[in-house]
This record gives sequence, structure tokens and C-alpha cells, in this order.
Amino acid sequence: MQKKYEHIVSWVRGEIESGALKRGDRIPSESVLTEQFQVSRQTVRRALEALTSEGVVESRRGSGTYISVNTRRYTGREIRIAVMLTFVDTYIFPALIKGIESVLSEAGCTLQLAVTDNAVEKEKMLLKEFLRSGSIDGLIAETVKSGLPNPNLGLYRDLEKAGIPVLFVNSFYRDLEIPHVSLDDKAAGYLAAKHLAECGHTRIGGIFKADDGQGHLRYAGYTGALMEREIKVRSESVIWIDSDELKNMEKESEKFLRRLKGCTACVCYNDETAYKMVSIFEKAGIRVPEAVSVVGIDNSSLAKLCPVRLTSVRNPVEALGQKAAEQITGAICRKEKMETFEFEPELVVRSSVRVISDIG
Repeated sequence: MQKKYEHIVSWVRGEIESGALKRGDRIPSESVLTEQFQVSRQTVRRALEALTSEGVVESRRGSGTYISVNTRRYTGREIRIAVMLTFVDTYIFPALIKGIESVLSEAGCTLQLAVTDNAVEKEKMLLKEFLRSGSIDGLIAETVKSGLPNPNLGLYRDLEKAGIPVLFVNSFYRDLEIPHVSLDDKAAGYLAAKHLAECGHTRIGGIFKADDGQGHLRYAGYTGALMEREIKVRSESVIWIDSDELKNMEKESEKFLRRLKGCTACVCYNDETAYKMVSIFEKAGIRVPEAVSVVGIDNSSLAKLCPVRLTSVRNPVEALGQKAAEQITGAICRKEKMETFEFEPELVVRSSVRVISDIG
């Protein structure tokens, strides 16, 4: 015969199976369950202890007891992970998606791809839809212009309150205590500038993105490397651009040439920026690397396709995607705690940098 506490355990399981209770939902209080099943508080507590030991519920001090199991997995339904990126079909994104998809597929999870076009309005729309529909079990998100204040932070908090784990990739929002998987961007900027300094350059300009956190961190690494070697950081030779300006750099070529005049080298925010700067320099009759050296970041296909093959800092985006997917599936399927992980950068030397000590 079923024991009294087992009636409560069975009822909770039934509510999960019917969809009445989902992960993140608060179950009735001890007093309500005592009244509902006409049992003692001790019996209710024994039932909750049994459910807790199974990983079905968790107690939150001062708040109550909540469903903690992934209800889709518990009931045999598919686990759906949303991957929300700024873009998907260019630059590093195909490799990032490939890495994520390989792990999700092996774990039996379904990938739901969403694109923000790097716009906070679209980010808001997508986050609200995730909350409204309750159709996802986890979210891997690339931040939108993380170097600027963001109005959507509360929606990310709401997802976490609903029991949906969130993990950022490539960058992160400083005002949210949500883990991220990315390149160590400060170290990447440092490594690029350090290489130029070691090659004898002392007038080293830089181009960085102002509207995302990666740009700020890469700038911090760049300045750190120069100051460590007592090389002057010349503010007039540091150019800050936003996402739209990066797309249209060629139209502003005169500005870039004017600001970098007198520099023998330049650290670029990424390979796309470096690729465009090589074109701007070449069209102006300034040869790379003979007159000016250029270093990119990401070691993307653009570094190899550039007319002057780019020295670049490697960003292991496929491995980054795999790591992010491993973390999110671990959190959903095994209740593992997600942790911030930053990949160490590695310099890939090609032909876009000259060693000044070898000249003359």
C-alpha cells in the first residue's frame, strides 16, 4: 500500500507530466499541502525531502519550494535550446554555430536559431517571445552592443527567474551576473600590441569598437602592452568606431589615414577591420607591411584571404561554441553550475608585420 507521503510525491510528478507544473514554478506551501492531503507537516516534509533527493524540487530560503527538474526531459519531450546571435551567415558565426550544434545534437537537444541583427529592439522582441511562449529550456545569447547601456537586462533576469538558464557567448553584460564563454579579449589586445612592440614598432595606432565590450577589453590589452614597454599611447592614433562605421570604413578612408599618419603599425579590433584597413592603405599607395604593419584578431578566413595575409590573434570559435553548448546542456540535464570560461589567445604570424630592426 502506498504511504501517505508517496501520495504527495505522485501528485507532484503527475502535475509535471500534465504540464501543470514546469521548471521554475513554485509548488504549494507546506500548509496548503497539509490541508490538501489531510496529512501532518512531517509527512509533507518527508515528501519534499524525497522529491529534493530526486532532483525534482529545490527549496529556496524565505521563498518556498520550486520545480528544479527539466520538465521536458522528465516527461520525455524534446529539449530546445535557443541560440541568439547578432548575425549568422558571415565572419566567425558559421563556425560558432557548428560548434554549438555538434554538442546539442549529440545530447539529443534541438537548436532554435534567432538573430538580433545587433539591435536592442529585436533583442527585446525575441526575449519577450521566449518568456511568453515558454518554448525553450535554455538560452545561449550573444550580447547586443555590450559596450553601451542595455534596456533589456530585466528580461534576462526574468528568464532566469522562470528557471531558464542563460549563458552569454563572445561578450557579456557587466551589470548581469550571468556566466559567459568567450575569448580573453584583454589578453588578445595585449598579445597583438606586444607582438608589434617586439618587432621594433613604437608608433602603434589602434582601431577599436566603441559599442561592444570586446572593443573596450581589447583596447585595455593594447594600452597595457604599450605602457608596460613605456611606449606612448597616442590618443590621436586611437580610433573608436561603432558597428555601422565598421561596415562602411572605406567611405571614411580619409579619416583613418589622417588619424594613423605617422604610425608604423596598427592593432585592429578584428580581422574584418584589418582586412578593410589593408585595402584602404593599399588604395592610398601605402604598402603593407613595408610602410605600415597590421595585426587583426580572430584568425578568421579573412586573415588568409586578405591580399597581404594577416598576422592575427586566434579566436577558437568552434571550440568556444562547443564549450558553451556543453555548459548549457550540463545545466539543463545534470543541474551542473555554469561557469565563466575565457579561452587563452594565440598569435598566428603571417606576412602583415615587418620587423623594423631588419630594415636598413
